[in-house]
Amino acid sequence: MNGAKTCPTCGSEVPADFKFCGKCGTRVDGTTSSSSSVPAAKTMYFGTNQVPGRAKLIVIKGEGMDGLSYQLAGNEHIAGRSEGAILFPDDPLMSPRHANFIYRDNKLFVRDEGSVNGIFMRIKVPTSIPSGGLFLIGEQLLQVEPSPPDLGPQPDAESTYFYASPKRPSKMKLVQRLRGGEVGMIYRARGDTITIGREGNDVNFLDDPFISGRHAQLAISTDGQMTLTDLGSKNGTFIRLGDETQLAHGDYVFLGQQLLRVEIA
Repeated sequence: MNGAKTCPTCGSEVPADFKFCGKCGTRVDGTTSSSSSVPAAKTMYFGTNQVPGRAKLIVIKGEGMDGLSYQLAGNEHIAGRSEGAILFPDDPLMSPRHANFIYRDNKLFVRDEGSVNGIFMRIKVPTSIPSGGLFLIGEQLLQVEPSPPDLGPQPDAESTYFYASPKRPSKMKLVQRLRGGEVGMIYRARGDTITIGREGNDVNFLDDPFISGRHAQLAISTDGQMTLTDLGSKNGTFIRLGDETQLAHGDYVFLGQQLLRVEIA
């Protein structure tokens, strides 16, 4: 064919006045020579890109596998059982309007929206815990309180002493909170620390498969400040949040029965 060009992609002959190959559609209008190699265009995968500086929440399923993810592309993002864009309608421990994930000054925060069961965050370093503070290890919801000073045996109005077991001096106590709000086990520290795990600790939960052998520790300082530390457990130690709290890449939070991982682009 007089003046014909050769398609650099499929090798077909293309008339001189054609700009594109009639067989494969490659452009052949002279922007590239017939002897040059033209790379094939790449097809992009269809999907939603994560906006730089914005976050997404990934639901963690059994065995640590990733489940659904939720893009946090707006300014506020309500999570709950029946309200908001992040819904868990089958979670009985999730309040209808449970939490709000908010951006402030390009930083991500989480705020409790008055939920019944609160928001728990996995601790990475030794963390201060207030009097009455709640935390999760495995399936156990635990509360720590300082013990009041021991005033010794006190008689009643008729100077009669109440018969009871002797009370050992203690600076703090650990309280197990059962479903329905009932109180379970109470352990009074004999020293400045309480170790918690499955075996060989001050407090052991032998039947909880999600608790490591040596899981967490509570400590109290001379001025009454209490600190919670994870001891390298497999499933982590989670403290209940009080105020609006900033989240970082890689943080884990519990809402109801949902474990979520934070990823920030």
